[in-house]
Amino acid sequence: MKNNSLNRIWIGTLCLIIPLLGILHLFIGEIHISFPEFLDSIFNYSQHETSHILIWEFRIPRLIIALIAGASLAVSGLIMQTLFNNPLAGPSILGINSGASFFIGLLILSGIYFFNTDIGITISALMGSFLFGMLMLACSLFVRSNISLLLIGIMISSFIGALINLMQSYAEAEKLKTFFIWSMGSLQQVQLDQLGWIIGVTLIGLLSSFLLVKPLNALVLGEKNASLLGINIQSFRVQCIAITAILCGTVTAFCGPIAFVGLAIPNLSKIIFKTQNHKYLILTNILLGSTFILICDIIIRLLESSILIPINVLTSIIGAPFVIYLVVKKRS
Repeated sequence: MKNNSLNRIWIGTLCLIIPLLGILHLFIGEIHISFPEFLDSIFNYSQHETSHILIWEFRIPRLIIALIAGASLAVSGLIMQTLFNNPLAGPSILGINSGASFFIGLLILSGIYFFNTDIGITISALMGSFLFGMLMLACSLFVRSNISLLLIGIMISSFIGALINLMQSYAEAEKLKTFFIWSMGSLQQVQLDQLGWIIGVTLIGLLSSFLLVKPLNALVLGEKNASLLGINIQSFRVQCIAITAILCGTVTAFCGPIAFVGLAIPNLSKIIFKTQNHKYLILTNILLGSTFILICDIIIRLLESSILIPINVLTSIIGAPFVIYLVVKKRS
């Protein structure tokens, strides 16, 4: 009972912190925007006002995609860790990010028109994430060691990285520049007219993840016990990979590869909330993931006058030491 009360306090605190961080995120930057200017842009938008354009074309899309990216990557990481029964599993470690990056690399460097549309970009990323997710799932059927599975994921990521480097060596300079900027990871590449598509796809993924609460909770007890409880393990695995592909693929398509969020946040949520109930874990990962990316992007915005830090770099700087701590703690 005491633990439940503490968890509700944490959830309430996060629900309060996120709007405050969102407001801070909107108003910080090299160009100062006052609160009256912000209200005026909301109720009396004009294309002739610089502050209105700045708010609607840059700051609001960046805020929304930060929330979406954090929530999506954290939930996809949670699903992967439960599916593979491995706290060190995650989209970036298991090659799912690499699959999306490979397909995105193909479309950017090839320059095929259809695949450079929002639909084409999303479909390509989803296909890459799903196919490489299924590949890791197939490997998990033959490899029982968690360490071996992680090594396979790292090797697949390295192999895909080599193929991408090969494509880059033959790409035109303009396309190579576009892909390089994308690969660094950024929240400011998303435009206002793309948000409807991105929100729609990620909402499908997030809402679908709540439908997996019962089988995810059963899987914590082991596959045999989950089967005895009536869970179709094979079908469930495909559903997990599909939802992960939707969440991770969409974010990777429009923001580039963002590392360590899907690995660190699910573990952090379990440490803080001390529960294996995925009804709460999915919710808390949405909140913690959004909070983490917002904080990272606020740091980037505060430092952008002196140094430009890609979001992927900052999440790695913060996330990597935390993952090292988890490994050391597990082995001690």
